[in-house]
Amino acid sequence: MGLLRAALVAATALAAPALVMAQSSSPFSGLFGRGSEAEGAVKLEVKVSGDENGLAQKVRNTSLISAALSEGRTTGQDVLAAARADYARILGLMYDEGYYSTIIYITMDGAEAAEIAPLDAPDTVTDVVITLDTGPKFTFSRAAIAPLAPETEIPKEYAVGETGGTGVIKSAALAGVDGWRNSGHAKADVGGQNIVADHNQNTIDSQIALAPGPTVTFGKLNITGNDRMKLRRLYKIAGFPEGERFDPEEIEDVRKRLRRTGVFSAITLEEAETLGPGDTMDVNLTVVEQKPRRIGAGFEISNTDGAMVSAYWMHRNLMGGGERLRIDGKVSDISSDTSGLDGEFKLRIDRPATFTADTTAYFETTAERKREEDYDSDTGTLAFGLNHIFSDRLTADAAILYGKSRVRDDNGTSHFEVIALPMNIEWDRRDEPNDAKRGYWLSGDVVPFYGLADTGSGAQIVGEGRAYYSFGTDDRFTLAGRTRLGTIVGPDIEDTPRDYLFYSGGGASVRGQPYESLGVEEIPGPDGPIETGGMSVANVNAELRFRVRERIGLVAFADFGQVWAESSFGGDSGSHSGAGVGVRYATPIGPLRFDIAAPVSGHTGSGVQLYLGLGQAF
Repeated sequence: MGLLRAALVAATALAAPALVMAQSSSPFSGLFGRGSEAEGAVKLEVKVSGDENGLAQKVRNTSLISAALSEGRTTGQDVLAAARADYARILGLMYDEGYYSTIIYITMDGAEAAEIAPLDAPDTVTDVVITLDTGPKFTFSRAAIAPLAPETEIPKEYAVGETGGTGVIKSAALAGVDGWRNSGHAKADVGGQNIVADHNQNTIDSQIALAPGPTVTFGKLNITGNDRMKLRRLYKIAGFPEGERFDPEEIEDVRKRLRRTGVFSAITLEEAETLGPGDTMDVNLTVVEQKPRRIGAGFEISNTDGAMVSAYWMHRNLMGGGERLRIDGKVSDISSDTSGLDGEFKLRIDRPATFTADTTAYFETTAERKREEDYDSDTGTLAFGLNHIFSDRLTADAAILYGKSRVRDDNGTSHFEVIALPMNIEWDRRDEPNDAKRGYWLSGDVVPFYGLADTGSGAQIVGEGRAYYSFGTDDRFTLAGRTRLGTIVGPDIEDTPRDYLFYSGGGASVRGQPYESLGVEEIPGPDGPIETGGMSVANVNAELRFRVRERIGLVAFADFGQVWAESSFGGDSGSHSGAGVGVRYATPIGPLRFDIAAPVSGHTGSGVQLYLGLGQAF
């Protein structure tokens, strides 16, 4: 992009004579918009004529003086050094905004910073004033760029009559180059430019010539830096499209695949400076492997459901091919008022780049113990599956699973045994998965199962959608909603494995109600119907989130749940709801969540429920 930089330098040179630095405070002080801020012992004030489009704040954000004061560097020498550098920085900002006749004054206790020699800096400074007389805003008299690749989108601001800022010129040039690169021209660049500022007419005449260069195909991927990772597997995981037409998105896909393995702490991909025979281009990959082993832990606390603690141990690159072994353990309902101690153990091995670069094969086994108020269960599963990433937004998962469980309730002991084909698809359009502000997330699960012995056969179907919308200044308010619907088709309720049935209540469904407190009473027992999970469920959650400060937020929420005794949302049903408020504290791994909720309707709970965990509720 050397020629592009030259274009911007040319624009700067044309307008540079308009820069004037006064030797004393500005004579325009009565005509300016103001912004001031005390930074320790030094007061910084920014004055801009008219202050159109919030220029004073943009100047403050650009200023090295403001940065120095915010970092506590307040000596005279520090302030003077920042002030002398600020003339060029602020001038560049004004050029970006379309002002080419700006007069800039920066005074330190009344003395112009440009007139103070670097070695004559005062010991202390009390007041710093940045004053700008912006002059007229320049507009484009011509905004030409050619040739353009098909489907290239040039910024709409790059047009005759629009503000002629250098930032727009640069954006247009970059868009033109990117258009050619997206069409396979890897070495496209700015071939020439002619940018003229007319100070009599206050206009900018901009002409940019692009040099597309030849259509390029990918050459070889040259890899360095790998240690424990086998080179053959590294090529397989990268999925580098050797011999195909150049596409910058393909290089980004290689980066994402390598990052997903978790094996590397640093990944660098560099395009070769020169093309090879037949207009081929090699790409150089340098990786840095991180320590293979990792441990982690989590927790949640509820005043009625008790505490949950979890931990995991993980080995990345288990056999030198990017395989990941993860062992999870969880103990929940510790000191619960409604059930006994629950536990879960899970072992999973993932192998990336199986069949395709975007397909991960996995083996998983679980053992789970539940001691609930109405039943006890012990369950074990074995599963082999495939997960495929179609894009950043769309993923799918399919597996074959064998499961066996033993359930004890008022009817005695029952055994369930199934072979299942769990399938899942997810479509993620959220801006940030851990703390979404905008977008939506959709998930669909279908689990056909074949019952062995006395177990029924059928399918469990679950769909879930989440949506987020932010508004207000700096998107301080966020509306978040979730809907979950599920049903089981095929077997009778008494022949359905208990872990396939649906319950409602608890932090993951209806806050303010005890965990899995809502089910149905459909299975006959010696002393009357036995309460179990239902054959259908619906949950609706709504939250209003308010960001008080950068790291602190408040939440108000309401949750609803209903469970039906029959498939397709038929038969007898019960419902309950809860509402409450919460506090969020942002951390690098997601917001720390504290919620307090109480029942609103239903007969499954009473009193206040407290929840403490990591991450948003949904």
